[in-house]
Amino acid sequence: MSIPHHETIPRYLAHWARHTPDATAIVHAGLSVSYGELARQVDEVARALLADGVRKGDRVAVLAHPTRFYWLTFLATLNIGAVWLGLNPRYRLPELEYNVGNSRPTLLLGMSGHEGDDFSGTLLQLAKTQQGQKVPVVFGAASPADIGLEPWDEFLARGKATTDAQLQSARDSVDPDSTALIVYTSGSTGRPKGAVLGHRGLARSFEIQAGRAPVNPIRVIANLPINHIGGVGDLCCTPLIQGGTIVLQERFDAHAMLEAVEKYGVNAFMQVPTTLKILAEHPDFSSHDLSGLRYVSWGGGPLPLDMVRRWRALGVHLGTTYGMTEITGSITYSAPDASDDELAATVGRPIAEIELRVVGDDGRDVAPHETGEIWVKHPGLLLEYFENVEATKEAFSDDGFFKTGDVGYLRPDGNMCLVARTKEIFKSGGYNTYPREIELALEELPAVRLAAVVATPHPTFGEVGIAYVETSDSTVNEATLVDWCRKRLTNYKVPKRIFVVDALPLLPVGKVDKMALRQRAAAEAHPHDI
Repeated sequence: MSIPHHETIPRYLAHWARHTPDATAIVHAGLSVSYGELARQVDEVARALLADGVRKGDRVAVLAHPTRFYWLTFLATLNIGAVWLGLNPRYRLPELEYNVGNSRPTLLLGMSGHEGDDFSGTLLQLAKTQQGQKVPVVFGAASPADIGLEPWDEFLARGKATTDAQLQSARDSVDPDSTALIVYTSGSTGRPKGAVLGHRGLARSFEIQAGRAPVNPIRVIANLPINHIGGVGDLCCTPLIQGGTIVLQERFDAHAMLEAVEKYGVNAFMQVPTTLKILAEHPDFSSHDLSGLRYVSWGGGPLPLDMVRRWRALGVHLGTTYGMTEITGSITYSAPDASDDELAATVGRPIAEIELRVVGDDGRDVAPHETGEIWVKHPGLLLEYFENVEATKEAFSDDGFFKTGDVGYLRPDGNMCLVARTKEIFKSGGYNTYPREIELALEELPAVRLAAVVATPHPTFGEVGIAYVETSDSTVNEATLVDWCRKRLTNYKVPKRIFVVDALPLLPVGKVDKMALRQRAAAEAHPHDI
C-alpha cells in the first residue's frame, strides 16, 4: 500500500476513515475499533473539548497509560489546533506538578486508577498546581473516590452542544506550522525542558519512518509511556500514517506482547533494547508462534550482539535507528541488509532528508571518520523549548543546526557510531573518555548481557569510569571483567571498579538510568578503593 502525504496527523485519520473505514485502527483491552469508528469517536471528543472552552493553542494534559482514551484525546486535541501534553502515571507527584505548572494546561484529563494504583488524588492535586484549572475529567465511569472529577460520559455529553460548523471551523484553523504537542525531556542534567513539536514536523518525521518500514500495513504494539516521543510518535503515528493497526497495552508485559503476535496479528516490534532483551529471555519466547512477526527494530540505545543474533534467528527484518525528542523523528536508520555488526555497533546511516555535521570543540567540522558532536537540520526539529528563550538559543548554531549533545563519528561504510553524550564524556588523567566505547568492549564478552559506564571523581585522575554489568554467568566477577577490558582498552579507559548487578536501573521509557548509576557510584566507589 502506498503512503499518502498529509501535513498533520489528524488528516491521516480522515484519509483512512474515507478509504479503509472498516480496517482495524486500534485494539485495546480486547476490543477492536475501525478507522471509521475511530474518526467518529475523535470528533465526539473534539466537540467536548470545544464545549469545555479549549481553543487553538491551549494546552491539554493527559495522565494515562497507553489506552484508547489517550489516543482519542491526542487526535482530538490536534484536530482543533490545541496542544497536547502526555503525563506519565509512573512519575512522582513533584515531577508531574513541575510539568503541569510549567505548561499551564487549560484542561486536565486522566485515569482514576490502574492495577490497584489510585490516581484520582493525583489528578486533583495537579489541578491545584495551576490556579483556575477546570475540573479534571476522569476516563470511564467515576467512582465514589472520584469526587471533584468529571466523569468521561458527562464530558462527552456536553460536547453535543458543539455544532458541525464550529467543529469544522476549528479544524480549518489548524496551521501545519503551529504547535502540536509538548514533550518534556527526561531532565537527567537538570530541570526538564518542554520540547515544542509542530504538526508538520510530526507528520513528516513519521511519514519518513512509515516509508522505511519493511511491512505495510504495520501492526504494532504501543506500550511505551505517552509522555515520550517514542510512545506517541514511533508506536502510534507511524502505523496511523500507514493505515495500520495499533495494539495498545497499558504497560510492558513480555507475555502479553508475545501473545499479541498470535492473537492480533502483530507483525512488528518497535521497542527499546532493554525490552527486546527481556522478551528474548522470557520463558515463553520459544513456545509462542512468532512466525507472523516480520520486523523488529529498536532505538534509544544499543542492542548487544548476542541479542541481535537471537532475534536474527527468527528470520525477521532487523533495524536500528537513532533519534531524540527534539528531532521528533530519527536521524539515522540501518540499511535493510545491515550485518549483525552494523546493528550492534552502529545506529545506521543518516537519512537523505537531513543535513548533518560532525563538529569538533572549535565549532568546525572534523575530518572524515573523526569524532565530534552531531549537529543536524531535520524536518522534525523542535520549534522551541517552551517559554525558554535561553535554552532554545543555546541548542542551535548560528546557521540553524541543532546541537544534539551526542558525540559520534561516521565509519567509512557510512554508518554512524555514537560514543557518548557530551555531558557523559569525562576526562581521566587528562584524556577524553567515552563511556559507550567501554560498554561495547564489555558487551563483547558473551556472558555480558548489558553494560553501563559512568564517571566518578578521583583525587589523582580527576575522574574515572565505574561500570555496572548484567551477566548470564554467575562465575563472571570483577576480576574477570577487568582482565577482559585490559586486553582490549588502553589503561585509562579500563573501569576502576566493575560491579556485577542483577539488573540495571531503568527510566520509565526503558533506557538505562545513568543518573541513578552516578549516584550509586558516588556512594559505592570510594576514592581509596579506586
